[in-house]
Amino acid sequence: MKKDFDLLSLGEILLRLSPPNNERIVRGETFMKQVGGAELNVVSGASLLGLRTGIISKLPDNALGTYAKNRVRFCGVSDDYLVYDEGPDARLGIYYYEDGAFPRKPSVVYDRRHASFCKIDIDELPEEMYASTRCFHTSGITLALSQQTRETAVEMMKRFKENGTIISFDVNFRGNLWTGPEAKECIEQILPYVDVFFCSEDTARLTFLKEGDTKSIMKSFTEDYPISIVASTQRIVHSPKVHTFGSTIYNKKEDTYYEEEPYRNIEVVDRIGSGDAYISGALYGLLTYHNDCQKALEYGNATSSVKNTIPGDLPSCDLKEIDRIIANHKSTGIQLEMDR
Repeated sequence: MKKDFDLLSLGEILLRLSPPNNERIVRGETFMKQVGGAELNVVSGASLLGLRTGIISKLPDNALGTYAKNRVRFCGVSDDYLVYDEGPDARLGIYYYEDGAFPRKPSVVYDRRHASFCKIDIDELPEEMYASTRCFHTSGITLALSQQTRETAVEMMKRFKENGTIISFDVNFRGNLWTGPEAKECIEQILPYVDVFFCSEDTARLTFLKEGDTKSIMKSFTEDYPISIVASTQRIVHSPKVHTFGSTIYNKKEDTYYEEEPYRNIEVVDRIGSGDAYISGALYGLLTYHNDCQKALEYGNATSSVKNTIPGDLPSCDLKEIDRIIANHKSTGIQLEMDR
């Protein structure tokens, strides 16, 4: 049976304000206005690659909410499941991002408490939504924001799962939203519903207290829970402006690990959203090529690597460009300096 969507995602849409040109928050006079949010980044990237995607979220019914909605539409993401807060205290969460330059690290200041999304209720969304998509994705950020978002996310997972939907989950641990023990306790309760699990090695060790090498840690999640696929990204930060990025994917059914040569010496313009871009590419590969983990690996690594080179949270590469980047990455011969 054909579904209306390939991928739906639940998450907060944020206003991002950034001082330009490596300026400091404490002294600059100007902020650049953009829209972001982990789950929106994922469905935006997947939409650019050709999947039919939508975002489930709550926005203030004001000019900032309209701005956010327009950015959602611009990325080719459906706004069918956006709901609106008409209350007098309706607000869009904000975060301020300051770029880094070695030895100064990038930094983030959040102003997202009591945002409209934190009040999203399961009853605000139509029942038919749960049978409308092949895959549902959310992250630990959504679980951490408030008790209300946590209850809504968990109940959504259950309802989507009952309709045969693939459940994708990214741990996406944020230490300024909750503690490691809080995250561990909460996430372990939802892992029985998860099919595709995204968790970095560092997060697995620090949050879930896992021990051993990367591959044994990844496999352990599939032994403890009915998870089918585990993806773990590996980022080497040489400096704020130069990174190396790769990943490993484990397929439980095949008992096989997938790896490739990482993307080395990436020229980083803006790393925010690159982890979400990885998920968009990986889910594109899995949903388009019938759980082909090699395709998921290649698209995930490429979309994440190239997102580092683009300012703002949201990706902007379509399938043709990503396919070209993958081909160049695999090539051992002479490459042209410019695409023309």
